[in-house]
Amino acid sequence: MRLSIAALAGALLCGAALAHGPAEWIMQGQHRNAEGEWCCGEADCFVVTAVAIVALPAPGYRLPDGEFVPQSEAQPSADGQFWRCRRPDGSRRCFFAPPPNS
Repeated sequence: MRLSIAALAGALLCGAALAHGPAEWIMQGQHRNAEGEWCCGEADCFVVTAVAIVALPAPGYRLPDGEFVPQSEAQPSADGQFWRCRRPDGSRRCFFAPPPNS
């Protein structure tokens, strides 16, 4: 079985553990943020509940901890849930939101 260089690099950047469980679609989709960083999988990404969709100060999402994610930085969620992926320091790497009207 041959792995593409991109898939291998993504696995290495996400640590030794391969994605599994509910976040597997994030790893398998090889999603990246605007800076080109891999979003990764289960160890880095988690479902966020009680997300508020807001229009001010700009269209986006208010997370329960108060963090604001601009709509322009959200990627479509394949499973219809809100997901936040974090870097080792806890800062946001990627955010996934259900497509509008879903």
